[in-house]
Amino acid sequence: MKYLILILLFFGCTKKVTNYSKGLDLALSSEASTLDPALSYDGTSAEIVYQGYESLYQYDYETRPYKVVPLLATAMPTISEDKKTYTINIKKNVYFHPDESLPKGRMLIANDFITQIKRLAFIPTKSPGWWLFDNKIVGLNKARQLAGNNLEKLLSTNIEGIVALDKHTIQIKLIRPYPQLIYALCMSFTSPIPQESVTFYKNNLTNKIIGTGPFVLERFNPIGNTYLTRFALYHAKKPHVEKIQFHLLKETQTRWLNFLSGKIDITRVDADNFQNVVDENQQLNEELEDKGIELIKEPTLTYWWLAFNMNDPVVGKNLKLRKAIAHAIDRDKFIQLFTNNVAKKANSIIPPGIEGHDPDRNPPFEYNIEKAKKLLKQGRILVPLTLKFDVRNTSTKARQMAEFFKKELKKIGIEIKISQNTFPAFLEKLRKGDLQFWMDGWAMDYPDPENSLTLLSKKSFPPGPNASFYSNPRFEKILNKTLLESNPEKKLDLISKLEDIVSRDMPWIMLYYDNHYILKYQKLENYLSSSLIQNKYKYLELK
Repeated sequence: MKYLILILLFFGCTKKVTNYSKGLDLALSSEASTLDPALSYDGTSAEIVYQGYESLYQYDYETRPYKVVPLLATAMPTISEDKKTYTINIKKNVYFHPDESLPKGRMLIANDFITQIKRLAFIPTKSPGWWLFDNKIVGLNKARQLAGNNLEKLLSTNIEGIVALDKHTIQIKLIRPYPQLIYALCMSFTSPIPQESVTFYKNNLTNKIIGTGPFVLERFNPIGNTYLTRFALYHAKKPHVEKIQFHLLKETQTRWLNFLSGKIDITRVDADNFQNVVDENQQLNEELEDKGIELIKEPTLTYWWLAFNMNDPVVGKNLKLRKAIAHAIDRDKFIQLFTNNVAKKANSIIPPGIEGHDPDRNPPFEYNIEKAKKLLKQGRILVPLTLKFDVRNTSTKARQMAEFFKKELKKIGIEIKISQNTFPAFLEKLRKGDLQFWMDGWAMDYPDPENSLTLLSKKSFPPGPNASFYSNPRFEKILNKTLLESNPEKKLDLISKLEDIVSRDMPWIMLYYDNHYILKYQKLENYLSSSLIQNKYKYLELK
């Protein structure tokens, strides 16, 4: 009854929604955990967030390899000779979306970027994006500690390393060179937020979009559909698409049927429907082609692994156990069952297409049940042993994957207790360190090996992305050298050493690199495959 009342109150407070029959219809496979750009760090939330929020820079939609270009900045930054000072000019006459926290016609100013960086630094925000600036900007860490839980104090503190030189110029001073800063300034973490909005909403923006982007949030329902409309005062070329409706469709078959009936414009081909989509030559079958459907094969920078909580007294403290689990899982069978062999078996913590990926590197394990059993004996591990495996969401596919791992490990006497979660609940457990064993993944934020390597840095402990709580002093020392190394050959050598350390410690069991088969209707034009460009919907056209 309490749940029903909350639902009624939620919808009772929302305004009437526009008819979306002529808009862009898209599917979300799980609940969006937040719309706050300081907190959004999952693919589902990003689908919405990047349509309303913008950053100083973005990736050029048509250029490959990826090229950074200005978005809210007027040009690329001016960088000092010592590579530690960035001066950035900001566009004038850029409007924020209307919001009750803002005066009418509120325009973007340099201080809005500073406000957001301070929000990332503010300890109670618990931003997973803090690692981007931790110990990198002059004076920021000191201000963070002095402010403590006092947001007003932090917002009013002048920080030497982030200064508004005037209303439309921001200057960032670094403690040491940080060439990846330009990529950080492409991410929604660094989207400008008006200070008056932060104050008005007491730093709680989880259900809001107060951005400058091409689409305005009309309604957000974390357990249902979300609606966006084109921003009439958008500062750049207005998107061709007038409206976007995100449908929450958790199940594979539900998404498939909605796509076939024309209710969804784009869908990823899941393993369950793969044989109904392509012929023996991996080409789109004629029946779908006759319906005006197109197939796009999309390489991605997304990859997956099995993760261990290195603080856990069982899996985290016994390397032999982790190795035994790795040898007990048939990755080839997993990839065949759940990706129809579209995915590629992973051999490195850095995906193909990124500097440092070595296609000839051999992973430190193979599918070998007898070796797995020997490792258990060597580790003096008594079986049967029960471990808890947390599922990422409530979809059928997620449950089936968990059942697959349960069946595999039963062969060596390890019992798996499967714990079901909604995606937001899973993220909450992850950030609190309440997981033992789970399937994890990463969609790269920018095309640099740092984005993969720092996933295993101590500096990235939750709320950052190092949910395994992996920590190795030698790894940290070599990582710091790697991030500053400009010589390509020396950098590759350092990356190889980092890979060797992770292989020996095995906080992860690498599974696969993702590839996507995408279906879309021909009425939708200018769709280009991209695993990095999140704000792509502004480029699409509907016939």
